[in-house]
Amino acid sequence: MKDILNLAVVNFAPVWGNKEANKKRICEYIEAAGRMGVQMLVFPETALTGYDIEPESVPREERMQRRLAETVPGPSTDAVCELTKKYNMYVIFGLAERDAAHPETVYNAAAVCGPEGVIGACHKIHLPFAEGLWADPGDKPFLFDTPWGPVGVGICYDVYCYPEITRYARAMGARLFLNCTAIATLDSPGAGGYLGNLCLHYLAVNNNMFVASSNLAGRDQTSWFMGGSSIIGPSTTMTEEHYYAGKPFLAEGADESGIQSAVIDLSDT
Repeated sequence: MKDILNLAVVNFAPVWGNKEANKKRICEYIEAAGRMGVQMLVFPETALTGYDIEPESVPREERMQRRLAETVPGPSTDAVCELTKKYNMYVIFGLAERDAAHPETVYNAAAVCGPEGVIGACHKIHLPFAEGLWADPGDKPFLFDTPWGPVGVGICYDVYCYPEITRYARAMGARLFLNCTAIATLDSPGAGGYLGNLCLHYLAVNNNMFVASSNLAGRDQTSWFMGGSSIIGPSTTMTEEHYYAGKPFLAEGADESGIQSAVIDLSDT
């Protein structure tokens, strides 16, 4: 099993409701990361569509994420997999996924593509706020196999508020957990970022594992997303987290778009 991994996360600012424009930019980020030698690249929750949710008056089937939902495998994973095969890379990105067997079901999902093609998708289990207006809940944690051992994937609220999901991944042998997230300033500027930082620090230290978190950045439709995409892991002090790449939520400049990367040593866990 390999230990050294060139890992990257993306502060990504999607164009709300413009799937083709977002897919184009996702692919360009993958190309850029591939030229940098990145082996695993993580995008945020709903990177393909944007996150913001329309008012309750909008009928369920007319909601943007449901209209733009697609299957996995599907057109967007096909485009991404062309590049993961080209660069021998793993890419994880958030999208609205329509269940191929049950088209009436749409998940808030994170697709996982690898050097051999589509691996699968993580489905968000707990849907906070108004996400239930468009998404259906998943029912199980998600891990995928890599040359670095199993890697866990979670989506935002599942990671921050249900630490047993990360703990389960660690118990299954994962030394790395990926968090596809969408944290905005909301009505209480700073509150979500403060709690988000505490949660990620706790998960990294308590589980003695690396956590790579990728957040939306900048203006969506009505929300301002705070970025803060980062790679956090064990410190040599044993009692603190260490930022290998990126910045905490709320740090100056944390909401600027771009790739944050680090070469990490998973044997440190």
